[in-house]
Amino acid sequence: MKLSESSDSSAQSNRNQPPTQFHSRPWAASLILTAGLALLAFGIALSLSFGAASIKLEEVWNAVFHFNPELQNHQIIWEIRLPRILGGVLIGVCFAVAGAIMQGMTRNPLADSGLLGLNSGASLTMAICFALFPGTSFLQLMLYSFVGAALAVMLVYGTSAISKSGITPVRLVLAGAAVTALLSALGDTISLYFNVGQDLAFWYAGGLSGTKWVQLGIVVPWVVAAFIGALMLSRSITLLSLGDEIALSLGQRTGMVKVAGMILVLILAGAAVSLVGSIGFVGLIIPHITRKLVGVDYRWIIPCSAIMGALLIVFADLAARMINAPEETPVGVLIALIGVPFFLYLARKERRAL
Repeated sequence: MKLSESSDSSAQSNRNQPPTQFHSRPWAASLILTAGLALLAFGIALSLSFGAASIKLEEVWNAVFHFNPELQNHQIIWEIRLPRILGGVLIGVCFAVAGAIMQGMTRNPLADSGLLGLNSGASLTMAICFALFPGTSFLQLMLYSFVGAALAVMLVYGTSAISKSGITPVRLVLAGAAVTALLSALGDTISLYFNVGQDLAFWYAGGLSGTKWVQLGIVVPWVVAAFIGALMLSRSITLLSLGDEIALSLGQRTGMVKVAGMILVLILAGAAVSLVGSIGFVGLIIPHITRKLVGVDYRWIIPCSAIMGALLIVFADLAARMINAPEETPVGVLIALIGVPFFLYLARKERRAL
């Protein structure tokens, strides 16, 4: 009897304990978080100092902490550079965390908001708004971008689920590519027909130059709420990344977790696209690298991905301003130069599983 009770207690304890695959590298995650935050602060200071106007670091410091609206350089720092840089941090967090959630839930290393049609869906609704409702406010644009992203997700998952064998990584990627091509073509058609191509060029190329404090004020609460939600959901995402069977055996409601995760992805990706346009591959590159560094525990992957995503965008934006100064190279182009070879590498690596 005692042996039976001990066995039952041991079994119950084992059910409550994460499987061995849970084990991660918290020391590496702690290092990424601390060093990443320091490097991010350095990148922000560096970005504030560089631009078309040459401004000394001392004056940058004074502009940030002792703003004088009568000084032109202070206005450049506070009204142009600072919101632009903070917008870069924000969208880096958005795309990276959204990609991490998608890869964890789908167990697909190729999952990314851009590759699965979210960016193109949001951009299509932007084109419709520019063409038919030119006076649309930024808040309405953001809400419409959520709707477009949601429709794209429904199309991708609906298309990939048609087969009897269900959704697989390769079907998700192929359906995402097809839906992205379709929605992008529709957006191009609308922009040409209504002659709003110039207005949409910023959104399609992906850039931070138009970021304003008003836009940040609208987007930040949504992003903060979604990020907190992602942290709260991180353990459940880890279980899903190990397989639906394991998650169910550990008492997870997989359907509810997937719905909640997709809502968070829609908020993050929709907010980022509404702010800076379509920038792909951030959600593909960053979570994959982070997972290699810190292990499979999404309680570490999500915050580390947020830091690394912010770093990537801040330094890419700095490079975009310096490559062909005083002209700017779209940030989306630089990210794509990194992302396309990385995607091909992953596709080749995962070809057996696909």
